[in-house]
Amino acid sequence: MPKGDSRKSVLAAYLARTQPARIGPQEWNQIKQALEPISDAYLRRLLLDSRIALDPFIEGVRQDSFENLERTLLQLQSAYESGDVARKRSYRDLVIRAKDHAKFALEKKPEKQEMLLWMLTWLENPPAFHLWLGLRKRQGPLPISEVR
Repeated sequence: MPKGDSRKSVLAAYLARTQPARIGPQEWNQIKQALEPISDAYLRRLLLDSRIALDPFIEGVRQDSFENLERTLLQLQSAYESGDVARKRSYRDLVIRAKDHAKFALEKKPEKQEMLLWMLTWLENPPAFHLWLGLRKRQGPLPISEVR
């Protein structure tokens, strides 16, 4: 990254120059290299703020709302089902990291317990997740003490 430039301004210049319709793994790697050193979490946040479409793997598991959690888990499920063994493993690893993050956040935000249940269910059986989710949403959230 050029000295004196903020990561946001370097990203804005890159996006203006390349005008990507979607950020996939190749674009992610190019951007990450241009902004080094930068954490994956901060880069993801900057890209989300840019409002450019992101590949499901790049967007990750969004936990800022149940709507985003549902949308991103369903997108990951679709990508998971069409992937090879290595790709499926990388999607599972992504959801496992998000699940671990939700567990860590449990003490601060009780709704994370319900989100954690969604991710654990996805990890247990990705192809059945959308069916389970439909049933779960009809039931309504369980009391916090019932979610494990």
